[in-house]
Amino acid sequence: MQFSVTFRHMEPTDALKSYAKERMDRIRKYLPDPIACHVVFSTERHNHRIDVNFQLHNGLSIAGHETTENMYSSIDLVIAKIERQVRKYKGKLDGQRQRPHHVEPLPWSHSIVEEAFHGLAPEPQRAASAEPANGNGNGHPQFKVIRTEKFHANPLSVEDAIVQLNLAHEDFLVFRSVEAQGRVAVVYRREDGSFGLIETHA
Repeated sequence: MQFSVTFRHMEPTDALKSYAKERMDRIRKYLPDPIACHVVFSTERHNHRIDVNFQLHNGLSIAGHETTENMYSSIDLVIAKIERQVRKYKGKLDGQRQRPHHVEPLPWSHSIVEEAFHGLAPEPQRAASAEPANGNGNGHPQFKVIRTEKFHANPLSVEDAIVQLNLAHEDFLVFRSVEAQGRVAVVYRREDGSFGLIETHA
């Protein structure tokens, strides 16, 4: 397993790196051969945060983070959290066909997209983003892109996409649906705890 560490806003130490690697190796009990593990240490005032991401051979990733007043405690807590995730993940894989997730297939529409992304940005930020950038008052709002991310949309079944959504603790996931000949689709978490599915057409 490839293991890499990034230190942000703090001095790098071999002791922390070695301790993290030792603790992350515990995941091999559940996943014998993960591809890579990337750990990010960061500090802000008295907060010591760790972000962990495991890449698996099947294309899925497992993510977790924890913040405490001591980095060693953060390491212990995050690996315990990831171990719980992996145990749950393995159980879902074994029983997916018998216990499918509750998913509502929904057509692509403005109202559905609005529901999918509702609450992902604070109200003031969304309001500010919709203000005209040039101030010409012509009634045509100009939208400001706050952040751009590029990623590869992996081919997944809807069930695997929901597993990945849960493992990564995300609100939505863009993927290529193997049930729909590789067309782009989105699964997202609804406020009632169920999942929505946005499908695109050829």
